[in-house]
Amino acid sequence: METRLAEHAGFCFGVKRAVESVYELSDKGEKIYTYGPIIHNSEVVDDLKNRGVEVIETFEELMKVSKGKVVIRAHGVPRYVCESLDEKGIVYVDETCPFVKRIHHTVEKMSKEGYQIVIVGSKGHPEVVGIMGWSYGDPIVIGDQEEARNFKADRDTPLCIVAQTTYNSNKFKEIVEIISDKGYNANVVDTICNATKERQESADEIASLADVMLVVGDSSSSNTQKLFEICKQKCPDTHFVHTVEDIDFEIPKAASLVGITAGASTPNKIIEEVQNYVRINF
Repeated sequence: METRLAEHAGFCFGVKRAVESVYELSDKGEKIYTYGPIIHNSEVVDDLKNRGVEVIETFEELMKVSKGKVVIRAHGVPRYVCESLDEKGIVYVDETCPFVKRIHHTVEKMSKEGYQIVIVGSKGHPEVVGIMGWSYGDPIVIGDQEEARNFKADRDTPLCIVAQTTYNSNKFKEIVEIISDKGYNANVVDTICNATKERQESADEIASLADVMLVVGDSSSSNTQKLFEICKQKCPDTHFVHTVEDIDFEIPKAASLVGITAGASTPNKIIEEVQNYVRINF
């Protein structure tokens, strides 16, 4: 039986930069906070907690910080959060992913020019919440094709359609097509990052060949969930694996290829542990 890791898997540039920043800051002995978990991976968050890094969950808690530094995670935050930190004189390190920053700038500019902002992404996801916060006017969030079919907006107002960086690339194209077919004047900006596209394409490729597919990552990770959806379509025997301990199922002896992919918030250490476990035990 062959075990094959997808060509593109694990930490993306933005996540890697944010995580390394928190580790470096914690090594200096300062009090460090992250506004929300630095990434959607409980293993990393727990390790940082053991180093004294504290997670702040609410804006009210954030405004009470009186010493130390706050790290803004790769997902980014609404404009008012940065403005409030500046007003309060709270020291912070902005580790918003550059690809997410690009969306913020696009949304800010286009909404100022009178465009209705439409965000294709998961409602309530921190990245989407952050993007919404850079729009002048009320943005519309579309989560799937059904919501796109039910979409209605003022036809006299041009649309600016952007996407959550980790959204399913094929679904984004379908949603854009559905809205375009309604006859709206839409300016489409494909803001799905290259790292997401690469991971989705390589996951799709290996799942098409695999008898069994393992998707490694935290179930709270949006991009990992989307990798699971993609793999499940091509390989019915697809499993979500957080760590090695989740491999409590049998891999058929007849399986000739076990494929492995991992979300952008999955550390290499966990990927390697899963890969080695499968090779040794199956």
